[in-house]
Amino acid sequence: MDTVTLLDELQKKAWHDPAIRNRLLDTRRAADPLSAFCRECRELGYEIYEMELICAGEEFHAAMKRSTNGGGENSPMLTDENDFYELFMASLERKEKEMNPDQ
Repeated sequence: MDTVTLLDELQKKAWHDPAIRNRLLDTRRAADPLSAFCRECRELGYEIYEMELICAGEEFHAAMKRSTNGGGENSPMLTDENDFYELFMASLERKEKEMNPDQ
């Protein structure tokens, strides 16, 4: 299974399980949040490693750039769309706020 599929599966699980969501969100406070996040993923049974996560985002971003206006220098500026870690964490934070609106 590729990294994006693993992240999607884990995200769905974390949306429905507050304990998993909190474990993953707690990694934000670690000295090295990305490594802590990947370590938690592996402990939860999802073989996700730092470089695979980074490369998946970069590959996705590169494919998106190639597909717009013929790619190359004329493609629109795309920022932050290649950071799957940040997108994943933002979705968990949004879900946490939905579940606990008073916090």
